Amino acid sequence: MPRIPTCLTLVLLPFLFLCGCMDSLDKQTRKSPNSIVGKTTQDIGQYDPNAGQKVSDSTIHATDPITAPTSAYGPMLERISKSHIEHAVRLFEAENGRYPSGYDEFMEKIIKANKIELPVLPGGKKYQYDEANHALVVVDAPLESK
Repeated sequence: MPRIPTCLTLVLLPFLFLCGCMDSLDKQTRKSPNSIVGKTTQDIGQYDPNAGQKVSDSTIHATDPITAPTSAYGPMLERISKSHIEHAVRLFEAENGRYPSGYDEFMEKIIKANKIELPVLPGGKKYQYDEANHALVVVDAPLESK
């Protein structure tokens, strides 16, 4: 009986092992019903600077090169959403000669009138409109009381 070279065995063995463990392509690409990827929202709260909420700085905190892309997902969504709203607020200001007079006008004339849908953020973070700065902020999810 011919003997298989050791190097060939080492190369083929993982492939043989993985072939029996892999799910079908359909199962691998099926999105979880709990996934936030691709979901959008118009749920934008009113920011209260005195509420003690932690405002996200939208920076990427990645230390591991393997998980860096997934840790960058949330902050990148925040940045894109903030720039989208900043542009819409500037257009409103250019057209009307003023900023929205408050949260209600912001929601009515900017979000709903332009049919703006923002991506749902990971980790329970929420969008809020900061009236004083005429900007969208992202606040961390409230901590649950024990």
